[in-house]
Amino acid sequence: MTDRRPVSDWAKDFDHLDPRWVTEPYQIWDELRRQCPVAHTERYNGVYFPSRYADIRAIAYDTEHFSSRRVVVREMPPRVPTDSGKPKSPPGASTLASPPITSDPPYHRPARMLLLPAFTPDAIGRLEAKTRAICGDLIDRFASNGHCDAATDYAQHVPVAVIAHMLGLPEGDGEKFRRWIHLLLHEGIAENASFAQALAEMDDYFRMQIANRRSVPREDLITFLLGARMEDQPLSDEHIIGTLRLLLIAGIDTTWSAIGSCLWHLAQHRDDRRRLVSEPALMPLAVEEFLRAYAPVTMARQVAKETTVGGCPFKEREMVLLSFPAANRDPEVFPQADRVLIDRAENRHAAFGLGIHRCIGSNLARMEITVALEEWLARIPDFELADPASVTWSHGPVRGPRKLPVVFR
Repeated sequence: MTDRRPVSDWAKDFDHLDPRWVTEPYQIWDELRRQCPVAHTERYNGVYFPSRYADIRAIAYDTEHFSSRRVVVREMPPRVPTDSGKPKSPPGASTLASPPITSDPPYHRPARMLLLPAFTPDAIGRLEAKTRAICGDLIDRFASNGHCDAATDYAQHVPVAVIAHMLGLPEGDGEKFRRWIHLLLHEGIAENASFAQALAEMDDYFRMQIANRRSVPREDLITFLLGARMEDQPLSDEHIIGTLRLLLIAGIDTTWSAIGSCLWHLAQHRDDRRRLVSEPALMPLAVEEFLRAYAPVTMARQVAKETTVGGCPFKEREMVLLSFPAANRDPEVFPQADRVLIDRAENRHAAFGLGIHRCIGSNLARMEITVALEEWLARIPDFELADPASVTWSHGPVRGPRKLPVVFR
């Protein structure tokens, strides 16, 4: 990351891996909205960056001109193997698939529908007690120390343990899961070796889990997928592995980033901390505002057909960064968009995405964030950053604090 060519013009040569973009992107996005609402760069073989809510929404809903077969902008895109000598992939399915997120219509809808029952409000409600126990156990480990890293000691463990429970995976494998995410979405953004290594290890791991479930079925999502049918056909192992890869990564990195960002904000805003402690009924509004202000996810699309959005032509085969965090900071949609107002009542944010790929796990994420904050504030109501300069942020498609040292009494 240190040898990257510095950016001199964000409108014509932006780089989403530039340290300035990673650390504090909001001012850059504000400037782009005023001067060049659809930025472009020749880096990464050509990428567009729309910064207005309306343009991001239009692209997210336009599956004719924008494909989801590639959803991450990387330094060196992975080679997509051909179907030569193999059965043809269903229409809209990516060969490096993690369905449904990498699927286009018509393949997308049935792949998405079979997952929905596991993420209904009732299904997620049954996980709340388990999540509270996880949070309590984590806080027990550092509550008497007077300090901790709120990211590595807390936020990064909560969704790992919850998704492991849902998939029927050993919670003791959490360090392995965190390592894969680091290889895929941090190191793997800039070079292929880490990306390929993580994919290979994950595929081997899930093949073993699938074989185990075929021998001894359980009450978990892996067993559920083995019994699921799509268009009257059982799912292939490749489909199941791709979906498990998606559930593991999306179920962990996005939520731990959101929890960490909430704690980063509260560590610096005593009045907000005190309001949430004294007015617990505010928590649902506060969680939505944190999701708006610190939305962690930026997805990508590939231009399938040349088109125009927001007065800007989009060339076929180039990529588009769909920054839901930028959409959530658009002052044309959100009054005082640059302020975090924990009692904001009107809040139609895009933190969980827009269009057909809106996050399946939004109920799960909301529950985990809410429980993680409630349990933390019940035990540690007064805390602050140990050193603001020591906070580090992730780069790539998911943004959140990776180191977050705090002190408390």
